[in-house]
Amino acid sequence: MSLDSYLLSEEPRYYPSADEVALYSAAYDMRLPVMLKGPTGCGKTRFVEHMAWKLGKPLVTIACHEDMTASDFVGRYLLGPDGTYWQDGPLTKAVRDGGICYLDEIVEARQDTTVIIHALTDDRRILPLEKKGELIKAHPDFQLVISYNPGYQSVLKDLKESTKQRFCALDFDYPVPEIEADIVASEAGLNLKDAERLTKIAGKSRNLRGQGLDEGASTRMLIHAGRLMTTGLPIAAACQFALIIPITDDPEMRSTLAAAVDACI
Repeated sequence: MSLDSYLLSEEPRYYPSADEVALYSAAYDMRLPVMLKGPTGCGKTRFVEHMAWKLGKPLVTIACHEDMTASDFVGRYLLGPDGTYWQDGPLTKAVRDGGICYLDEIVEARQDTTVIIHALTDDRRILPLEKKGELIKAHPDFQLVISYNPGYQSVLKDLKESTKQRFCALDFDYPVPEIEADIVASEAGLNLKDAERLTKIAGKSRNLRGQGLDEGASTRMLIHAGRLMTTGLPIAAACQFALIIPITDDPEMRSTLAAAVDACI
């Protein structure tokens, strides 16, 4: 598959909250690797998509998980009609041809796997393919971006210091209520008044973080609820379906969240 197929044809909407666009642009100008830190569903991936579109660069996204191996990143030998052949992985495609490679939730991948990015994040900018006996010098347009959620950190799921210190970093959080309501209204096609109600509900759920919830409702969840409401579903039912049940299995916490919804409608 050509790297051109990873080009974004339409602008992903993104609402800047500070100077993150300028900072990222400066990092890209210098081809410095960037790390995005923030809670799930707060807009990290949308930000990378927006920047890739703005820069006109292909965006290769890899959703990391615990079963990933180095071969899933760099490629592997496959068996074809004419014998074995090498197939580049998504990271190798971006390195060879000059795309932005985004490793989403990198802490979900095994640490012994993620060390393969080290040589790409310093002045060497190289990717060794040990199985193929090849050393790839990164294309001048290549950039590496990673994201992770510090709220999920644990002894077993954290980035090594030797990895963290190779990246510039941007902190992300949920937008302020006024902007979040605009985002929900725009993305869901919902009226602003109902979007503001959903934002208030989200605020109450986020206050429960650490008191029974690992995280509050994300902006993504609010958009889902808003889209359901545009079909005619009442706000309480939409929140129960898109927000409360997904976020917790605890009956008492579900009751608490349902009460928060009732208080906001």
